[in-house]
Amino acid sequence: MIFSSIYSCDTFAEYPEVIKKVIEYLKENDFVNMEPGVYEIQGKDIYAQVFDAETGAVSEKKPESHKDYLDIQYLASGEEKLGFTMLKEEYEIEEYIKERDLIFYKNIENEGFITAVPGCFSVFFPCDVHRPAVAVHEPMTIRKVVVKVKATLI
Repeated sequence: MIFSSIYSCDTFAEYPEVIKKVIEYLKENDFVNMEPGVYEIQGKDIYAQVFDAETGAVSEKKPESHKDYLDIQYLASGEEKLGFTMLKEEYEIEEYIKERDLIFYKNIENEGFITAVPGCFSVFFPCDVHRPAVAVHEPMTIRKVVVKVKATLI
């Protein structure tokens, strides 16, 4: 997992080329004023999903992971907490939606949380379980961008 901000003084020089490409995409677009939808960056290998979401209690948000894609989650407006932990084979799958490359888990262990504000991005690899859109204080509407990156590009 990687957590940073597009406003960081980091040059991101050590990052894989595909992640640097996504960071540049995040820097170049005004997602607050962009229409919600799916935007292809490099066909189905790299694409962005722009949407509004409601944050809520941790108990309302399911932990998830993906097999075939990395999630690069970017916060355009609002604030949210994101849960994260490493994937373990013993985690019981609650639901697997193959066509969306989405796996939800019943319970996870050793979950940490980070707080994202506008400009923050998180890179979740297939070995990372994450729980997005957890309210920091009170529930709110946030504008998110999730860039899906085919794992084979890393």
